[in-house]
Amino acid sequence: MFEISVEKTIAAAHRLFDYDGPCEALHGHNYRVQVSYGGTELDRYGMLADFTDVKRVFHAVLDTLDHTYLNDLPPFRDVSPSAENIAAYIFHELKRHPFPRAKLLRVEVWETPTQRAVYWEE
Repeated sequence: MFEISVEKTIAAAHRLFDYDGPCEALHGHNYRVQVSYGGTELDRYGMLADFTDVKRVFHAVLDTLDHTYLNDLPPFRDVSPSAENIAAYIFHELKRHPFPRAKLLRVEVWETPTQRAVYWEE
């Protein structure tokens, strides 16, 4: 089994719905996001998927979130933009752009250097 990963950092603001704590107030994060793909078959160049192609799709999805107020975006109008929900949203958007040999494994979202949420499907 092979696994490849790509990371990007974005900045965004949000507030959590009906949360009894400081995160109910407007605040922001520099989110570090990592996507991982896996598979068993390499192409003729010895690659699971070309990093250039993975980054193109990944960056396109993240660019829709970067420097925004997440609560104003359609996917988060009725769903609290927690790190968990952000990871799930990114995962589902990336699934719309599959690669021939690489299966989307997981999306990891760090709100801080020591706190992350991970989304994957079994």
